[in-house]
Amino acid sequence: MGSNVLDVELVILILSLGVVAALYSSVGHGGGSGYLAILSLSAFAMNDPGWLKQHAWSLNLIVAAISFYHFHSLGHHRSALTVPFVLASVPMAFIGGYLAVTGNAYDLLLSLILILAAMRLFTSKSEDYDTSIRPPSWKVILPWGAGIGLISGVVGIGGGILLSPLLMLRGWATPKMAAATSAAFIWVNSAAGLIGSASVNGILLDSELIILAIPMVIIGGLFGSKLGSASANQSIVRKILVAVLLLAAVKRLMDLVGF
Repeated sequence: MGSNVLDVELVILILSLGVVAALYSSVGHGGGSGYLAILSLSAFAMNDPGWLKQHAWSLNLIVAAISFYHFHSLGHHRSALTVPFVLASVPMAFIGGYLAVTGNAYDLLLSLILILAAMRLFTSKSEDYDTSIRPPSWKVILPWGAGIGLISGVVGIGGGILLSPLLMLRGWATPKMAAATSAAFIWVNSAAGLIGSASVNGILLDSELIILAIPMVIIGGLFGSKLGSASANQSIVRKILVAVLLLAAVKRLMDLVGF
């Protein structure tokens, strides 16, 4: 009986990861915060933060690559915007992944990021952003890239959930340009964070989970990045994901205070 329950939970987990990949890839994201939320609501929640981060980054690498290919092939990528963000973020993401932030500190940071991600998904509409593009200078980009890179490495995300609104609200990119830059940013940050974490913790990946998850996130990533915001049901899925992110954040906070 217990084995059957675990099998059902694993199937639900894998399917949920695919849904997250589809939704996030539609806006050029890898899904790191969503994967962490799903894992935080499963039997894997009690695993070491390094374990959680490495799995989120590994799935990010796949989905962000698919997203970048799609948005780049449609001509939305601007190297002049992406390169300085990447150069600033990669070393900081490596350092963040190397840092051993565990216990209450990690639970608090992850909860805050999950809440921020939920707010971002709940409130964002592409028509809210200014379409007149004003590219920033390197001296403006570098501190932002470094800061987001460090947070990404510490928490276990790619940083797209933080970078996209910055690019659009500041008028530095259109939504689709932001999606292309975010996808590239997420990929390199996830790689740097994964290498940093592996250098101090070793490889912590669960081979069974990864083997089952990869096909689902590939399907989700292809579906989401192709359809993008044109998906008729995206608003419904978005609301469900907001609820999942908030539920995971509340669960982490309740564990933190001993409930």
